[in-house]
Amino acid sequence: MLSLSRALFLASTVIGSALAFTATPFVPSAIPLAVRSPYTSAWLPGGSGGSLSGTWPQFWTGATLGWTVYVRVDGTTYTVLGAPSVSGATLATQTSFKFTSTTSTFVLTAGPVAVTASFLSPIEPTDFTRGSLPFSYLSITTKSTDGNSHLIQVYADISGEWVSTDNTKTVNWSTNVGTIVAHQVQLSTQTTYGESGDMVQSGSAWHGILNTGAVTYQTGQDSVVRAAFIANGNLPNTKDTNYRAISNAWPVFGLAKTVGTTADSTSNPVIFAVGHARSPSIQYITTGSVLQDRYPYYAATYSTPLSALTFFLSTTEYNAAVSAASTFDNKVQTDGAKISSAYADIIALSARQVMGGIEITISKSSSGAYNTGDIMAFMKEISSDGNVNTVDVIFPSWSFWLYVNPILGAYLLQPLFIYQQSGMYPNKWSVHDMGASYPKAIGHNDGSDESMPVEECGNMLIMALSYAQKTGDTSQLAADYSLLAQWTGYLVSDSLIPANQISTDDFEGSLANQTNLAIKGVVGIGAMGKIASLLGKTADANNYTSIATTYAPKIVSYAQASTGDHLTLAYGQTSTWGLMYNMFGDKLLGLNLFSASLYTQQTNWYASHGLTYGLPLDTRHPTWSKSDWQILTSTIVTTTAVRDLFINGVHAYAANGKNTNPISDWFDASAGTVDGFRARPVVGGHFAHLAL
Repeated sequence: MLSLSRALFLASTVIGSALAFTATPFVPSAIPLAVRSPYTSAWLPGGSGGSLSGTWPQFWTGATLGWTVYVRVDGTTYTVLGAPSVSGATLATQTSFKFTSTTSTFVLTAGPVAVTASFLSPIEPTDFTRGSLPFSYLSITTKSTDGNSHLIQVYADISGEWVSTDNTKTVNWSTNVGTIVAHQVQLSTQTTYGESGDMVQSGSAWHGILNTGAVTYQTGQDSVVRAAFIANGNLPNTKDTNYRAISNAWPVFGLAKTVGTTADSTSNPVIFAVGHARSPSIQYITTGSVLQDRYPYYAATYSTPLSALTFFLSTTEYNAAVSAASTFDNKVQTDGAKISSAYADIIALSARQVMGGIEITISKSSSGAYNTGDIMAFMKEISSDGNVNTVDVIFPSWSFWLYVNPILGAYLLQPLFIYQQSGMYPNKWSVHDMGASYPKAIGHNDGSDESMPVEECGNMLIMALSYAQKTGDTSQLAADYSLLAQWTGYLVSDSLIPANQISTDDFEGSLANQTNLAIKGVVGIGAMGKIASLLGKTADANNYTSIATTYAPKIVSYAQASTGDHLTLAYGQTSTWGLMYNMFGDKLLGLNLFSASLYTQQTNWYASHGLTYGLPLDTRHPTWSKSDWQILTSTIVTTTAVRDLFINGVHAYAANGKNTNPISDWFDASAGTVDGFRARPVVGGHFAHLAL
């Protein structure tokens, strides 16, 4: 049995080549800085590093995002964020780091003051206006360490790398001066709904600050703008209009504020906002193959990104955001700690990554007015296929939505249901996704999407029922009953003995008679029995429930190893086994299709098969694992010790310092290194214990 010291759960000390700092609870593989959408997604490489000063932030792909912060103390400039090469600045020394669900906070020494840099990406799952805003906060405060007051001046800039990973592309920019000072930068040649290097090729990056006095700005070459602040502590309010390629004399978009002479600026933070905004956001296929433009939800209240950013930077809104973040952080910490401190750490690290994978949209009416009664949410399958609303990516994230707001989960399902109700999708099973390339949700009218028939039918049924159970709202079930029945019919024909096909773990390849897939199918059939019952369709309910209760023991019989001590990966293959994470659905929905003795049997089997970082996914690749499926499996075991075998293994992987990308769900359970993927919203599955 694996064990981890409690000290690892609470804090760790990171020692780099020239620094040491405390980390609470640990330094993850990448630290979320500004993570609000698939395109506002800035991370600090962590692992064995995690130093804010001297390191460039990265887009989730690993591409550099130019973002520099200086703090000037009594005329001496210190680099707080980034690795600018301009002379005259000294690296601030990081002394501590802490993350919560919403915020990453760094404390650095800059001469006689301690600088606190706090990166807040609000999580607002029940407020769709705030939740759809694609901006994040950076606040800077200082506190004297020698008891004296000091003159404090603060600077930040971003580069054109926020709009493209191709630095040869030409950008243009503008500066808006009013209630806020805001720089706007965008590609000179845009492609609506196009991507390059996973960055959208439309819209603009924004960098802003509230214009409350002693604020200055400048656009221009990186070395020129940064040198101006280093020399003067402010900027000359000038605009470079020589629009050019991102890497041609590297244009940056700088903002500066003089705080004044103070011993403690905690009550007077310098607040910057950064993000990427575009409108329209999503292209969606409607009846008759008519393509519809969909817009960010906030546009119904704030007609332009500038007005939205002005609201976002207001003192009232910033204070509200900090308060809401504290409430959310405390709830996640309290609820997670009821399982274990390690579990609380895992879900805190996962929250921004999940929310950063979606966008909340609305349509326009024929008159051009925004229609807030037509809400759809869209998720990017980040780093794997780049698909839109992939059913088997929404499904692992589903626990998060059940926990924070099931209604938002329903809005993720809505585009899938409406598309398939239109009759444009030709297959009798559920579609795999809404489109091959985000942000184009244009369906698969030719039926050639990736085929996971049992997987996706089961997923849709489980999610539809669990939403209704959590909310008491059966309207979606009623509206889509015919589709749900159609998918259940497919499961009846292909779940007891699944044909050769892939599951969500498609990287493992196809396989016939997969036990875990059969479990997914029978849980889906059982879910349909509950759905029919909720809608008063007694005959259907009795039929589906009878089929499910007949299939379940047969599946267990077919899958039982000849040794009688575990379920096999596939029927008749005694030497194989895998994580039966789809039993989570039986528990989530309260179906009770599988006996208590089966849960105990699987628990006993897992107890003796742990590796350094939890358990492997299955025996096809005996060290490959998935963090989401490990946590789902941890919910079905019958002892705390085995539950913690999974949780502690995932925690150890997240904290081991061997990786530098936003947490990957696919990793090696022996080596603790990434096998593939990064930044995917499937880590919402880490919230599985809180969905029950």
